[in-house]
Amino acid sequence: MIKNVVFDFGGVLVDWNPHYLYDKYFGSREKADWFLENVCRYSWNIQMDAGKPFAEGIAELQSEFPEWSEAIEIYHSRWIEMMNGQIEGSVDILRRLKSAGYKIYGLTNWSAETFYMIRDSYPVFSEFDGMVVSADEHLLKPDSAIYRCLLQRYSLQAEESLFIDDNADNVAGAKAVGMEAVQFVGAQELERVLREVYALEF
Repeated sequence: MIKNVVFDFGGVLVDWNPHYLYDKYFGSREKADWFLENVCRYSWNIQMDAGKPFAEGIAELQSEFPEWSEAIEIYHSRWIEMMNGQIEGSVDILRRLKSAGYKIYGLTNWSAETFYMIRDSYPVFSEFDGMVVSADEHLLKPDSAIYRCLLQRYSLQAEESLFIDDNADNVAGAKAVGMEAVQFVGAQELERVLREVYALEF
């Protein structure tokens, strides 16, 4: 029986996308695609989610790609422009689940430098009974250790906990520690799965 619902943040509850910044900066979606695939890559960004200071990560990348120095620097200095509000459909589901008596937790891969900068600007982050931010723990999804960190910190039973994430690898990581897990593809489909597959009432 599910008692706890655990949400990822970016792409599920809040709309974060580097293209919001870099499409404007380059004036071209294609140029932004190339830059994000070849310079400020996902594998680089995840280092900050694991706790590396942005100043260090930026300096290392500028040393590797000096010709892109300014474009790399704004990944941090203009990071706020990558944010585009709450994803209201899933936020509404979260609030209804909470009102129905389910405990609500957060588990996110996110840099502490940027998450705590914006946390108070997004009302959804005040709804949680607890959360684990990867950079605080120097752990990352889908490593099993970060799921166990959440479960142990809040005395949750894995089999009573349902995890929601837009990343398939992270969903698999939750299942590997005994949690139920759903890949988020949209609020309407999420509500259907919660009701029809897991029989949640909210």
